[in-house]
Amino acid sequence: MGFLNSIDISASGLTAQHLRMDTIASNLANAESTRVQDGDGPYRRQVVLLEAKSAASRTKFAALLKKQSSVMEQAGVRVKEIRSLDENQSPFRRVYDPEHPDADQDGYVNYPNVNVVEEMVNLIAASKSYEANAKVIEASRSMAISALGIGR
Repeated sequence: MGFLNSIDISASGLTAQHLRMDTIASNLANAESTRVQDGDGPYRRQVVLLEAKSAASRTKFAALLKKQSSVMEQAGVRVKEIRSLDENQSPFRRVYDPEHPDADQDGYVNYPNVNVVEEMVNLIAASKSYEANAKVIEASRSMAISALGIGR
């Protein structure tokens, strides 16, 4: 594996973690939204599902090509999907507030299934992962520059 492969792998990690942080920011911004634009109840928490590129992009042709040649399989991570968690997976918070415009007949309001503490922990984890990938790219760059300096 060459140093360019390590940069490609880390770049895919940077992209995935950036999207993950954006999704978490959206969850935090909508933590108190009792009604979404289409009027279908409160905001639903979203999560980013990641998978390995090699597992996701494997085809019969790619497997045959890898077997017949020395072409390296593309590695890294990719976003499999962004999934909204429904009420069965993560229930809404119910708060008694009969004066609220979105209150039901019993006076309860459904608030999003967003736990601010959990989202902050996920944000810190995504941030640290992003930082680690950035450091790998910087280390690969430094090694390449040092390797070019050896020939002088």
